[in-house]
Formats: sequence, C-alpha cells, structure tokens
Amino acid sequence: KNKKKTFTLLNCLDSRQVSPAGKSSTVSLNWSLGDVGLEEISSSTGRRRRSEEPSHLSRHSLFTRWVRLQQQVSPLTTSNTPVVTYCASKMAAGCYQRTLQQFTSALQSAGLGKWSRKPSKCSNFTVGE
Repeated sequence: KNKKKTFTLLNCLDSRQVSPAGKSSTVSLNWSLGDVGLEEISSSTGRRRRSEEPSHLSRHSLFTRWVRLQQQVSPLTTSNTPVVTYCASKMAAGCYQRTLQQFTSALQSAGLGKWSRKPSKCSNFTVGE
C-alpha cells in the first residue's frame, strides 16, 4: 500500500516546520481585513518594529474597542460602569472559552503541541491603563 503523508497547516507552515515549544520568532506579522498592508511587530515588545507604536491588534487596543462597543450597545452611566479587567472579560465570554478549548484540544490532537499563553499578569489591566 502507498500511504500519503498528510500534514496539518498552521499559519502557512506544515507540522514539520513548526517551531519547538518555547522557541518563538522575534517577529510577528499582523494583517486584518481593511488594513493597507502588513503590520510588522516585535514579538518581545508587541510594538511595531519601525515606529515603536503599539500594534492595532494588541490586547489593550482590542479590549479598548470591545469596551467602547459594549458602551454603545448598552450605555450605562459612568458611576454604574463596573471596572472590568481584560482577563475577567475573557473569562466571562462563554463562547470564547468553549472555542479556545476546542482549538487547544485540536492542536494537541494533531500533534502540534500546546498553545503558548502569556503570563496572567499581562491580562490584568483595564481600559485607560
């Protein structure tokens, strides 16, 4: 029998090319629909490599947009608005948590290792910090 080898693609790399756990690149390329071009980010700082500005896809930037969206959908007076951290907001998002669990399980099942996570201290911030 002739068996063909199949490789799972992850970020345009097949499983033979995936870096070993704990060995990440120093550069990240970000792009989203509507962007003019790629955003080149230093993996160690999370800032744009040429200008040192924060990425528009950073945790802080995305969380700021999320809080603004929540305020537009369900406006509350400032005194009634609870101070919620990025981490607490993610933990409260049931659909997100279920999807994350499915994703991380799929990575492990495919032999692609564990999803690397940042330390929890990186997630304990509120908008305005």
